[in-house]
Amino acid sequence: MTTSERVESAIADRRAIVNDAITEQLPIQRPERLYSASRYLLDAGGKRLRPTIFLLIAESISETASPADDYRAFPTLNGERIDVLSAAVSIEVIQSFTLIHDDIMDDDNLRRGVPAVHREYDLETAILAGDTLYSKAFEYMLDTGAPADKSVQALEELATTCTEICEGQALDVDFECRTDVTTEEYLEMIEYKTAVLYAAAAATPAILLGSDEETVDALHGYGLDIGRAFQIQDDLLDLTTPSEELGKRRGSDLIEGKRTVITLHARNQGLDVEDLVPENPSDAEIEAALEQLRATGSIDFARELAEELVESGKRRLDVLPENEPHDLLEEIAHYLVERAY
Repeated sequence: MTTSERVESAIADRRAIVNDAITEQLPIQRPERLYSASRYLLDAGGKRLRPTIFLLIAESISETASPADDYRAFPTLNGERIDVLSAAVSIEVIQSFTLIHDDIMDDDNLRRGVPAVHREYDLETAILAGDTLYSKAFEYMLDTGAPADKSVQALEELATTCTEICEGQALDVDFECRTDVTTEEYLEMIEYKTAVLYAAAAATPAILLGSDEETVDALHGYGLDIGRAFQIQDDLLDLTTPSEELGKRRGSDLIEGKRTVITLHARNQGLDVEDLVPENPSDAEIEAALEQLRATGSIDFARELAEELVESGKRRLDVLPENEPHDLLEEIAHYLVERAY
C-alpha cells in the first residue's frame, strides 16, 4: 500500500464513523425543512479531514485506541472515559456552518458538486441552517463528559476559533477592495479564515484528554501550519482542477477578484492580475490566465510555500508519542498539499 493509499484508507475509516455520528447527533426532525437544510452539505460529502485529524491525535495521545475502539468512551490520560466523537462532530459541523455562509456571501451556486444550500432551499433557510449548525456545535462539544475544567477550556477554544473565522472572512472581503494587500496579510487572513479550525481540531483532543499546555500549544501550531498549507493548495486547485472535480466553478477566486498568495506574488512580478480574466470567462480564458501565472513563477512560489508550512507542522508533532497515528498525522500533512481536489 502506498503512502497516499494508506492515508486515504485511514481517512475513509474515520469518515465512516463520523458520518454515522452525524446522522445520530443531527437527526432530521421538526421543523424538517430547517434540519434537512442543516444536514444538506454534510450529507453531500466531504473528506472529514478535520475530525479525522482530531481522532488521530486522540489515538496518538492515548496509545491505546484505534478506529475499532469506542470513541464514545475514550480513555483520557487520567483513566477517565469521555466521548471524543461528539467533539470531533462539533468541529465538522462548524466547518459546514462556514461553508453555508461563505456560499451566501460569495453568491456561489455549487458546493461539493451540488447546488449551494441557498440555491437548493432559499436564502432565509440557508442562514437559519448555518446558525443552527453553529449552535449545535457548542452542544456537541459540551456533551463529551469531560471534567468541567476541560470542557470549559474546549468550549473556549471553539468560541475563539469561531470568532477568528469571522474575522478572517471579514479580512477576505476587505481585501477584494484593496490593491496593496501583502503576502503577510494574506497569510494572516487564511490563518483566521481556514487554519484556526484545523488548529482547533488538533488542540481540542489534547485539551479534553488532559495533555499539558506545551502539547496543546504545539498541536495548535501543527493545525495552523497545515491549515494554511491546505488553503494555499485550495487556491491552486481553484485554478487547476476542472469544475466537475472541484465541485464549484473553476477559477472562481479570479472571477470574484479574491486575493490569493498566487495573485499577490504575480502582482509583485508586474502582472496585471485585475484584468487576467473577463467578467464571465470561458475555460479557455481561465487556462490562459493560469499560463500567465505559471510564467511569473507564482504557481511554483505557492507550492513551495505550502510545502514549507507542511514541514513546519510536522516538526510540531514531536510532542506526540511515536506511534502509527503520529505517522499518519505526518502523512496527512503531505496529503493536504498533494491532493487533486
